[in-house]
Amino acid sequence: MIIGSGTVAIKALIEIGGFGNLFEKYMAAIPNPIPANLTQCAMPKEDSFLMLRSLSDPDMPWLGFILGQTPASIWYWCADQMMVQRLLAAKSLSHAQGGALFAGYLKILPLFLIVIPGMISRILYVDQVACVDEVQCMNYCGNKYSCTNTAYPRLVLGLMPSPLKGLIMSVMLAALMSDLSSIFNSSSTLFTCDIWPRFRKNATVMELMIVGRAFVIVMIAVSIAWIPVIQEMQNGQLYLYIQDVGSNLAPPIAAVYILAVIFKRINEPGAFWSLMVGLLIGITRLVLNLIYLKPECVEGDTRPTFVKLHYMYFAIFLFWITVIICTVVSLFTEPPKDYLLIRTTYWTRHSVEERIDEKVDMIGIEAKTTVTNGSYIDTEMIDSKDESKQSIIHQFVTWFCGVTTNDQKGGGEVIQHQPPGETNIYTIEQNKKARVCLLVCLTLVICVAITIFVILSIPGWWHIFDH
Repeated sequence: MIIGSGTVAIKALIEIGGFGNLFEKYMAAIPNPIPANLTQCAMPKEDSFLMLRSLSDPDMPWLGFILGQTPASIWYWCADQMMVQRLLAAKSLSHAQGGALFAGYLKILPLFLIVIPGMISRILYVDQVACVDEVQCMNYCGNKYSCTNTAYPRLVLGLMPSPLKGLIMSVMLAALMSDLSSIFNSSSTLFTCDIWPRFRKNATVMELMIVGRAFVIVMIAVSIAWIPVIQEMQNGQLYLYIQDVGSNLAPPIAAVYILAVIFKRINEPGAFWSLMVGLLIGITRLVLNLIYLKPECVEGDTRPTFVKLHYMYFAIFLFWITVIICTVVSLFTEPPKDYLLIRTTYWTRHSVEERIDEKVDMIGIEAKTTVTNGSYIDTEMIDSKDESKQSIIHQFVTWFCGVTTNDQKGGGEVIQHQPPGETNIYTIEQNKKARVCLLVCLTLVICVAITIFVILSIPGWWHIFDH
């Protein structure tokens, strides 16, 4: 994917005569025709090449970005189940940190492989990508607000030869399907493991499997039903819509996550009620955004202040509201028990004490325990019926849900458990060489990111590429 997008970026730059022509040609990329009342909307913004802008900028205010986008990033990269499951699959702490740093370096590339080619797409296909007339936009992309979402696909289809078109588009779709699969599986895992057992405490493995797969189907249906809402609310800018939604929901999770890691006094009631209040505030703003749609650029914004407040500034407000509620409620309620803090905070991460709740409680476990060749095996037998006595419909449902039985071998499914008292605790210790190498890589990626932000926020930086 990187090679393909890099090829597209290089070919696009060659098409406009190099990076030195990008600014001049982009500012001259004005669509035609332009309705008389939408001239301002069709003109490229003078600060289009600035990354961090004034405090009142409607797109990227520098203070809102630094303080407001950070909670959303912390939630996504540190607490989102889809990301966490990848890190937990790492071989060691060094591998997990190395993977995160590698992702950090890759995050620098979209600026050069996606953003800049997207701007070139406006230059090459100005009427299609930068259209502002509702009729024209509907003809070009089926969206009456804007066709900016089609900028990159249109560039790929317009510049690449036929074999590469299909290859690059298939790679993009494969990446999209990978993300969707991870999201659906993560949602299914959370529902099956955390929510469903509260209603069915003794659910069988087969039941949990069926519930998990059924929940994926429900999530797919909800996603499809949400498409019209996205089309109506995004105003032709899907990326900004995604960031807006994330800023309404992510800050409470990030706040509780940070407090739980660094503050030993935070307890369950504080986390619960702060999350509930933060979620209520965020959902309220989401609903109000559905009611009070964002006006076009030529119209005055008459929405309530709570709604028209920039989503990055709202994220700051929501983050600190959650921090205050979580801290106050925790201080006025019973502190967490000492054993719950073992290896769960930054200050106790190296503790080797044994947690009470990690001891295997054999009371109530319906299992057969045998010793074979001196090794301990704890087996849980899952009863199953003879497939020959099942109806065709039942066999189809069993096959469709991926549930298999071992009756033909003379027994049920066997689940092996680890012997009590021998649960492995994986260490987070690192050797000095790995720690120093990771620290150097971390320092380097931070310096590169800060340098890019600073340089691309200086007015006139693009003149260094003038001929």
